[in-house]
Amino acid sequence: MNNTNQLPQTEVITPKILYYGTPVILLNTLNEDGTVNISPISSSWALGDCIVLGVGLEGKALENLERLPECVINIPSPSLWENVEQLAPYTGKNPVPEHKQKYGFSYQKDKYAISGLTPAQSIAVQPARIMECPLQIEARVKNIRIPEHSPDFAIIETQAVHVHAHKEIILEGDHIDPQKWSPLIYNFRHYFGLGHQLGKTFRSET
Repeated sequence: MNNTNQLPQTEVITPKILYYGTPVILLNTLNEDGTVNISPISSSWALGDCIVLGVGLEGKALENLERLPECVINIPSPSLWENVEQLAPYTGKNPVPEHKQKYGFSYQKDKYAISGLTPAQSIAVQPARIMECPLQIEARVKNIRIPEHSPDFAIIETQAVHVHAHKEIILEGDHIDPQKWSPLIYNFRHYFGLGHQLGKTFRSET
């Protein structure tokens, strides 16, 4: 019989956010004038070549994606957390939506300049990539849906068409070396990197 005294105790809580540890993404979309908007987001998951994103309804990203369904999903490393945070208090929407004003957001059009990041031309989509990010995924939007139960954000389904990777994290041609690559993690509004490797799944090819 298990000794229940040794098991962790729990309490029911009501957290304001559920960012329980997901990679940060810098989402590049195209503005009306051909410039690029960069949106830091922390809600995504991937399966096969499908990457699903969660974006706010009041941001510039959704507006841009509805007009031009193309984007670049840039995945920064932990060393870029300060660049990401430089983007955090700014929006590409002008005027700034009232909801964002309450949280202290300001309008900024040139997101590359404010973040200190470098544009790189994409192959198949119009928005430029971010050269400093070790992974840069060109993608096309396949579906945009606003959930009925939570109408404050949109679920964006995308299909990856090209994956760019820094040479130093590539292993055996088309694999990413997990010993050399670590995403920036957004953990309850704090930035983290990954810890030491604990093991690997039986399906790992490296």
